Amino acid sequence: MVLSLFGSGIGFKVAIGKAVVLGPVHHKFPKYKISTNQIEHESNRFQIALGTVSDKLDAIQKTVSDESSSDAKSFIDVHRLILKDPIISKQPIEFIKQNLVNAEWALQTQIERLTTHFLGIEDNYLRGKKDDIQQIVDHILQELVTENGTPITVDPSNFLGGVVVTNDLMPADLVKLHDLGIAGFISSLGGPISHTSILARSLSIPAVVGLHGTINFIRNNDVLAVDGHNGMVLVNPDQSLIDEFQERQRKQNRREKYLISLKRKSSKTLDGKVINLLGNIEVPLDVEELKNVGGSDVGLYRTEFLYMNRIDLPDETEQYQTYKNVLSAISGTVTIRTLDLGADKQVDGGRPNEDAKVNPALGRRAIRLCLNEPMLFKPHLRAIMRASVHGSCRIMIPMLSSLSELDQTLRIIEEIKEDLAREGLDFDPNIPIGGMIEVPAAAIAADLFAKNLDFLSIGTNDLIQYTLAIDRIDDEVDYLYDPLHPSVLRLIDSVIRAGKQAGTPVAMCGEMAGDPDYTRLLLGLGLMEFSMVPKRIPEVKEVVRKSKKATLMLEVPTILNCTTPLEARSFVEELNTKS
Repeated sequence: MVLSLFGSGIGFKVAIGKAVVLGPVHHKFPKYKISTNQIEHESNRFQIALGTVSDKLDAIQKTVSDESSSDAKSFIDVHRLILKDPIISKQPIEFIKQNLVNAEWALQTQIERLTTHFLGIEDNYLRGKKDDIQQIVDHILQELVTENGTPITVDPSNFLGGVVVTNDLMPADLVKLHDLGIAGFISSLGGPISHTSILARSLSIPAVVGLHGTINFIRNNDVLAVDGHNGMVLVNPDQSLIDEFQERQRKQNRREKYLISLKRKSSKTLDGKVINLLGNIEVPLDVEELKNVGGSDVGLYRTEFLYMNRIDLPDETEQYQTYKNVLSAISGTVTIRTLDLGADKQVDGGRPNEDAKVNPALGRRAIRLCLNEPMLFKPHLRAIMRASVHGSCRIMIPMLSSLSELDQTLRIIEEIKEDLAREGLDFDPNIPIGGMIEVPAAAIAADLFAKNLDFLSIGTNDLIQYTLAIDRIDDEVDYLYDPLHPSVLRLIDSVIRAGKQAGTPVAMCGEMAGDPDYTRLLLGLGLMEFSMVPKRIPEVKEVVRKSKKATLMLEVPTILNCTTPLEARSFVEELNTKS
């Protein structure tokens, strides 16, 4: 009998291989009191464990192949920084001294404290940081105990073509497993926006995460069929299912070659409408990935990465140089989003906020935080303004909910322009200013924002969760998260209409923009600019090139009249099958 397991799919691909089960990552670690004369011994144990983990990261860095994604090396660097952060490297030692406990107990207590700060965090970067910290702590704990989990430095032939089965996986470990030739992996823990999952997509490794205890049914050498698109794992499938998966793999390979061939083709509809397909980038390394798929413009440059995984704040000079490098490397326009940090991060060097709210997604984040922290916001804006002379640059303000926030921001920008001019520093005085429409209040009042901004960009990820009053990172209610909910579609439609009436360009930069299943729907709503992770550009371009915009605009009103997401989905599927 075939066993079917379900979790979160990663990578939109399928893989077949024999299971390689790694030992459990988590153990029941010892907790005991020590005497004052044992403090030095426990502190030394902890420091030796830190050093061993650091050495292993260095070794993995050296073995990363040139073919591996540049993101892989970046993630290893991030883990090195976390390892050096006083939160991990110094505070447990202080806890040992003050409370007279063993090193394992001190480290566990520290991570438990940190975890409470990260509960309910909405910001993807910060949630990823929590996952990274947990993984680093796991590795330190494993060095402190004798009963380590199975290392991944065993015979490489064990992994070639295999599917790794594990409780959790560090990004650095995934890099090495990729170089050892794994076909895919599945894990008990993890989510679709963890750093390991992001890296898996970057490396094109099919995976299913968040399987919880169901992986305990799997044994070494079981045959696993991993469906990264649908989030399904088949354990010991019969030959007919194996044949089906192998045929899907062959189709994947043919399709990838075809999508690569679209790189130099225009994104123009059958009736001659040019649709702008832009890239979302997070780190400068993403620029190369954008170029590899034929992209020349950035519709969303997230600037938070400069503030993550460090104990200090980037100064104006560091930010200026980073933004300058990106602008210089891009031939088209770069839209830089101002900081979208959450209520869980203070501006004193990256420490979690002791007063972090249970749901910071509704708290002091993004433009709210920036307007309350001018010492954080002004150097950030100055750096962007100074970099604007090195390419075509736009500024985008996140999470606007009122015109008063916009007015305050525009006044600050004007003050900075005056300061830069007085200091004799170059900047683009006519830099376009836009806003993200991701709060229902802004979507409903989109006509007001359209009259006061140079462009709008719909952030569907937050717009959907705020509109439907759900937490999209809570797996108990994520089934309610639906882009095709009638209220969501009507808000998107109203924003696009408001922009058109005001003569203000409207883009979309949420996940919905990069999903080819929604491309025709959005074209029919009148959207002309889509911004997405670079790897999705070829798929969306393919749909654009096979569509007639005028025809879609006649058919989409039917979808807007649907009363349920299920009804809307039926019409969208029908729309997508038409030639």
